[in-house]
Amino acid sequence: MTAARTPLDGCRVLIPRGGEFGARLAAGVRALGGSPLVAPLIDFVEPDDRRPLEDAIARLAAGAYDWLVVTSATTVEALGDVLAALPPTTRVAAVGPATAAALEGRGAEVHLTPAHDHSALGLLAAWPDDSGRVLLPQSEIAAETLESGLRERGMALDVVTAYRTVAVELDPAVREGVRSGEVGAVLLTSGSTARHLAAQCAPLPGGIRVVCIGESTARAATASGLRVDAIAERSEGESLIGALVGLRA
Repeated sequence: MTAARTPLDGCRVLIPRGGEFGARLAAGVRALGGSPLVAPLIDFVEPDDRRPLEDAIARLAAGAYDWLVVTSATTVEALGDVLAALPPTTRVAAVGPATAAALEGRGAEVHLTPAHDHSALGLLAAWPDDSGRVLLPQSEIAAETLESGLRERGMALDVVTAYRTVAVELDPAVREGVRSGEVGAVLLTSGSTARHLAAQCAPLPGGIRVVCIGESTARAATASGLRVDAIAERSEGESLIGALVGLRA
């Protein structure tokens, strides 16, 4: 009796993200019969100078902010234990459900998450008619979309670097697997992974499927010269894998 095929049978999937998120993606691909290849293209390190972040965390704990805006799970880790003891006067906005889940896992209550567009533009569209002081900790290479939009809405904004995003050189064997077509799909989790994939592996073979998590990642991929085959509807690993499965249906 022939075993039933699973949705990703025979598909070698490049996951260019390490850590817990990369591990979850790998487990999801494996559960559907695929062969995950975890090879991070980026890593996250502390700011060159932590003092501005530490000062902002102290102000946050003291109740100086009306809003804390968080755009990634990496920022959640950089903020650390202060999230479990935020003042009740501080509301928390998360860019998407994955970030919201990371915040809640640290003990923070999330008050605002965009319903559909899990991006800076989506968060701005959902922003209430409000004023006050906002803390925006983020990567040093973050786009200015959210910062500019919040200032235009009259918010008093403190922007601090929570972490730095650095490139990771792929193992030559991984690069060759992508260029030769041995890798059948790649799951892009951010604009940074898209840019670094293009820099190290472009042009990609025509048969490789490129799936992006959200519109902002897709825009970065396209701008880097990559063809985008599918975009996950939600900024979650399950949605990213689901979009790949949809391409193979």
